[in-house]
Formats: sequence, C-alpha cells, structure tokens
Amino acid sequence: MSSDLEIPEKLQPNTGDVTYDLDAALNAVVGLQAHIPEGTFTAEILGTERAGHAVVIRETGLVLTIGYLVAEAEQIWLRTNAGQTVPADVLLYDFESGFGLVQALQTLDAPAIPISSSSAAPVGSSAIFAGYGGRDGSLKCNVVSKRTFAGYWEYVLDEAIFTTPAHPNWGGAALVAEDGTLAGIGSLYVQNARGGETTAEGNMVVPIDLLDPLLDAVEGGSQWQPIARPWLGFYVAEAGDKLAVIGIAENGPAHKAGVQPGDLVLGVGGAPIGDLPDLFRTIWEVGAAGVRVPLNVWREGETMTFDVTSIDRQELMRSPRLN
Repeated sequence: MSSDLEIPEKLQPNTGDVTYDLDAALNAVVGLQAHIPEGTFTAEILGTERAGHAVVIRETGLVLTIGYLVAEAEQIWLRTNAGQTVPADVLLYDFESGFGLVQALQTLDAPAIPISSSSAAPVGSSAIFAGYGGRDGSLKCNVVSKRTFAGYWEYVLDEAIFTTPAHPNWGGAALVAEDGTLAGIGSLYVQNARGGETTAEGNMVVPIDLLDPLLDAVEGGSQWQPIARPWLGFYVAEAGDKLAVIGIAENGPAHKAGVQPGDLVLGVGGAPIGDLPDLFRTIWEVGAAGVRVPLNVWREGETMTFDVTSIDRQELMRSPRLN
C-alpha cells in the first residue's frame, strides 16, 4: 500500500503554512486498499483492486472516503502514516453524495480530524489537499470555484468544490480548510477547475456538508434509506450545446429500451432539457426508481422516443452492511 505520489517539494505543506497542528491533520489521512469480487457490477468499470485515501473522522475508527473506492468491496485494508495496517468493513456507499463510510475493525493509530462545513473553505482561500503519506503525499492548493457538477454516470452535486493545482492521486484525499477542519473529500481530476473554457488542471471535491445524513445513519440509530432515484444506465456527456450518449450499461434499462451510443438526448417526455445537470434532474423528477421515463433522442436525422423502465442501481450491487 505504498504511495506513488510525485508532488514537488515546493508544493508540499509546512508547519509555517498553517495555524493548526499540521501533522495531526495529515496523520488523520490513511491509505486504503480494497478488493472487489469478480463479476460484480462495478468490477468491470472500476476494477477489482482499488487504492486511494480515506480520512479518520471519529476516534471509534469511523473513516470517510470516496465511494467508488469501496463500492462492492469484500475486503478493505487501512494503513496509517505510523505504519499500522488494519482490516475494515464497508458500512455504506451513497450514490447521491458519492461518499463511502468504512469502519476500522481494530483501533487505529491515527487521530480523527475535526469536521465543520465546506463554508470553512470559501472561494479564494488556501487549503491543504492531504493524501496518505504525510507531507510527501499532500500539497498546498487554493479553492478556485464552487459550482454545480454533473458526472456522466447520472450524478449531480449542487455545489462541488474545485481546487488547483491538481493532486496527482486524489481519490479519497482530504481537503483541509484554513482552520484545520475537513471541508471535503477528493473525487476527480478536472481540466476546468475554474469553470468556463479556461484550462486549469485541478480537482473536484465533494463538500463535507453532504455527510450529515450518513452520520445519522451510522451513529444516530436511524435506518439507512438511500434515495431510490430512477437510473437509466446510460452515460451522457456535453458536446458543445448537445448532450450525447457516450456509453450504455450492458443489460441496463437504456440498453433494453433501445438507446444507443451516439444518440443525442433532446428531452424527457417532450420537455426540452438544457445542460447535463438539467437532464438528470428532469429524469429524477419523473418519479422514484421503477418509473417509466420517456426519453426523446435524435438519431440519424430522426426524432425518436424510448420508454425506459428505470431501476434502482443499488439492486445491481453487492450490499454493504447498512444497505
């Protein structure tokens, strides 16, 4: 579970850069390695061996990471900066936020980082993008944008956080605000961190504010009830002012209905849609998972409508403990 990060020394944080205990914050970040069984829904897309970072958020060994690292995992290992390796269980993977929660099965030799709000990292502020490996695995960054983000896999964040420069191994890393609190979890590498058409390599971060309902489920005794949004199983990307289907989940709802890669999405139920977030939100407004979604597309000069019977994608996946 070694780190392959290559962060220039000038970008690595030092004690003089912050007003909090830097080493304590960095030691809260642990390495994560996950094994996923062959034949599971995400194995073909994300692989059966995944590695990244996770952040200790409770002294009880509750650990937060980005969900794609642990989705459908049957074995999890966490490694601290002190060199300790312990097994862990996946508690849940939340499609809405993209977060994953993991429970260490032994006492971790790592502190818990305090949590406040993503507002602790406003646009224009400096921060630390902290990865496993302490200072060598972390870099100084700036919060350059907060805006809506849509992922082609039917995912929308109302206000994602964007930082520059880009961390070379971002998945599950901690965005530590100027006050030393956890402001978000690293999710993606992006080329337009500042928004618009200007190229600015950076990272997309899931804001920590989305964690509260998940903590209620694991700590407050409430039943975990993930939102059963309608899932169509198609991958859509913005191509100029058009929305193009770039892929289809095999045997998923869109595939069964006849939607094909290359189709241009025009609307839902005759109502035109704008950008990618608007498309997914419009689909979700039709109803809960199981609803039939009338998808209007353009194919080879012809307008076509496909009635796609949606499903809850959780049904396709190996369930963690709380699902």
